[in-house]
Amino acid sequence: MRDKIDDLIPKAHEIQKQAALKEAEKAGEDAKRAAAIEAEKRALIERLSKPSGLSEDEKVKLASTVIQRAVRNGLSEVQVYRFPNTLCTDKGRAINQMESGWEKTLTGIPKEIYQLWADYLQPRGYRIRYQIVDYPGGMPGDIGIVISWGD
Repeated sequence: MRDKIDDLIPKAHEIQKQAALKEAEKAGEDAKRAAAIEAEKRALIERLSKPSGLSEDEKVKLASTVIQRAVRNGLSEVQVYRFPNTLCTDKGRAINQMESGWEKTLTGIPKEIYQLWADYLQPRGYRIRYQIVDYPGGMPGDIGIVISWGD
C-alpha cells in the first residue's frame, strides 16, 4: 500500500514545484498579453496622431452625416470623437483647466476636427467642446469632442 500511496499522493514539495511552474507560466502569459495590449495602444495612438487622410469634402460629408443622425434622434449635441489625452502636447492639462489657447495643444485627428469646426461649423453657429471624460487614478484620461447646435 505504501508504494501506491506515493503514486496517488505526491510529496508536498513536488506539488509546490508544480504550482510554482504553473504560476510562472501564467505570469508569462499575462506579461505577453499586457505587452500585446500596450503595443496595440501605441499603434493606435501613433495612427491617431497623424492626419486622417480624408479630403475636406469627405470630412464635411462625414460631419453632416453625424449631425443629421443626431438631429433625427432628437439630440441637440453629439460626441463626435473620443481620444487618449496623449494626443495633446500637454496630456490634456490645458483642456482640463479650460485655458485659452488649449486648441494649440491638439495633434492629429483631434486637431483636424477642431479645424473642420473652425472652418465650416463655427461660421454656421455650431459650438464645440473638448472635455476630459474620465479620470483613471484621479488623473485626466480620455478626452471627448462634442459638437452642439441647441440653446
